[in-house]
Amino acid sequence: MTVNFQYVDIDASEWLSQHAKEKLDKLANKYEFIVSAEVFFKEDKNEPVDSKFCNIRLSLPGPRIFATSNKKNYEMAVKETISDLEKQLKRRKHTYKTS
Repeated sequence: MTVNFQYVDIDASEWLSQHAKEKLDKLANKYEFIVSAEVFFKEDKNEPVDSKFCNIRLSLPGPRIFATSNKKNYEMAVKETISDLEKQLKRRKHTYKTS
């Protein structure tokens, strides 16, 4: 699975990229039909508390799936976004099994 990272108005972080890639690799091992992922990290300076955003878009057969979350730090945002994607992937896997 290929993973593309984009940092919007923030400095790129090798550690953050590696952290997100590890989480996505676990997801890809569980759901082998994932083709690629696009990960976007950005910060909203106008948001007082939960200003760190993580958006992830997964390419798979059929429509893409997308999840986003904002938390006080990027690690928590990645964790919540991956959790949301996993819920969507479970539904998608169920759809593939019934077909």
